[in-house]
Amino acid sequence: MDSDLPAIPSRLLEDVRTILQNARQKTYAAVNSLMIDAYWHIGQRIVQEEQGGNARASYGSELIRNLARQLGDEFGSGISIANLKNFRQFYLTFPDAGKSYALRSLLTWTHWRLVMRVENPAARDYYIREAAEQGWSSRQLERRHILELPNHERSADES
Repeated sequence: MDSDLPAIPSRLLEDVRTILQNARQKTYAAVNSLMIDAYWHIGQRIVQEEQGGNARASYGSELIRNLARQLGDEFGSGISIANLKNFRQFYLTFPDAGKSYALRSLLTWTHWRLVMRVENPAARDYYIREAAEQGWSSRQLERRHILELPNHERSADES
């Protein structure tokens, strides 16, 4: 500390820290929500474009490869072939997410990629809800998914 500066009341310092931390968290959450929305819409457009062609599989493969090539330089490594395939899968897994899934702003892209791997829709909904309500990190979600999925799927199948 510089001894020439007047002392700042500790309550003021803590209040300003809290305000800045809250603003950073809200900014991150807003950007995260907007990017997830963008990923869903990119996936939607890719699927729409693929369905417009006759040879879907080969056309879709080339479409994603060409998109990654043409947009990668402009937007960086986030627009890779693998990510575009994930965006496509995101839309296919959650086709109604454009209208629903208000929880998506509470989950990161890493959460969504993990949840997309769950084949059982009831189990997927369970993990989405629990991750959002319990504030699970993506690591916690992955651990719980690995440990709990067989039990959860059994109980979902029995009901």
